[in-house]
Amino acid sequence: MNGQRQAHCVVELAGEPLWLLAHKAVYWPARKMLIVADIHFGKAAAFRALGVPVPRGTTTQNLLALDALLASYACEEIVFLGDFLHARAAHAAATVAAMLAWRARHPQLRLTVVRGNHDAHAGDPAAALDIAMVEEPHSVGALSFCHHPDTVAPGYVLAGHVHPVFHLRATGSGLHGGGLRLPCFLLGRQRAILPSFGAFTGGHAVRPAVGERVYVTADAAIFPLPANC
Repeated sequence: MNGQRQAHCVVELAGEPLWLLAHKAVYWPARKMLIVADIHFGKAAAFRALGVPVPRGTTTQNLLALDALLASYACEEIVFLGDFLHARAAHAAATVAAMLAWRARHPQLRLTVVRGNHDAHAGDPAAALDIAMVEEPHSVGALSFCHHPDTVAPGYVLAGHVHPVFHLRATGSGLHGGGLRLPCFLLGRQRAILPSFGAFTGGHAVRPAVGERVYVTADAAIFPLPANC
């Protein structure tokens, strides 16, 4: 890996310079757009509703993470690549109140959600959040925003759904087959899969196919992996 710590990597996809951010999002500077996958608002609340004791505060964590990005990058729009809400429990009063308070701090920001499989079950978010709900593929210029990576689309696909992580295996460190599972971006010739942005989401280990590139994120830094990693 590149030993230099960096907060973003610039890549060109379909002729468009995009920034892969260490904080698990994509920034499109030409459109002043932030692209986020699988934030899963209300997932912890859904688990608690089922009697599973999980920590509170994940909605606040997600919103603070968005605030940090908005403070760092000039944004006019956020596009969420599906699974904005995790389940119907995401409509709980406390969750909605936190989201409405965040929205009130960003009244001029355009919000677009490409519906994902969880959104289909959870239902649309509160109308007061003023979010444009669209179906996949949602195309803007040469890019097509989707939830499912295999969606047929006219442009280069940016998608989520998979929650990709890459297993960096330790060698010669005495860890006996251990290593790190790190969130990653998986870039191919016709599509890119973004890591899950949500604070309470799992990950699916991926192995890059021929021609695919992997960028892993760790400790507020992002690194491209060599092809033989």
